[in-house]
Amino acid sequence: MALDQARRLSETIARERPRLQTFVRARVADAGDAEDIVQEVFSELIAAEAMLLPIEQAGAWLLRVARNRITDFFRKSKPLALADVRADAADDEVGIEDLLPSADAGPEAAYARAVLLEELEAALEELPAAQREVFLAHELEGKSFKELAAETGIGMNTLLARKHYAVLHLRERLRAVYDDFFATGDWER
Repeated sequence: MALDQARRLSETIARERPRLQTFVRARVADAGDAEDIVQEVFSELIAAEAMLLPIEQAGAWLLRVARNRITDFFRKSKPLALADVRADAADDEVGIEDLLPSADAGPEAAYARAVLLEELEAALEELPAAQREVFLAHELEGKSFKELAAETGIGMNTLLARKHYAVLHLRERLRAVYDDFFATGDWER
């Protein structure tokens, strides 16, 4: 019985792996993360078989589990700070696009990327010019507040306050978009 069960499991994994990998890879940009999710899904299949849980349609079951693992992955993913991305970049030019889902990660990610870019641009345009300039100079250009104060002649406390208000506005303005795409894990619109 155990040998027959192991053989069926191996056949199911071999048959379903390409489809499952394509499904996950279309939703998760990083190939390593996608492969980790595929392995987690197959581990759950093996555990379910060991507990003798009835799985009538293995393909559908695997896709459902994969969708749940992808949701968990995005919920656990901590958004990167602009400063962290800038520090990891080989060159000094880091665009806001580097923080968004990859356009190559499938139609859901491309849609999310387009919506996020559009909303971010609109939110930045809503800022008073002084706040927007400090935010962009500090976050995207990587300038320190000391450098900005020297360049502009504006006090560091004033620059800090402007950036603080900019961040508060952006956070509030983009909360609904963030909740729609990331908090629910709903990438299949």
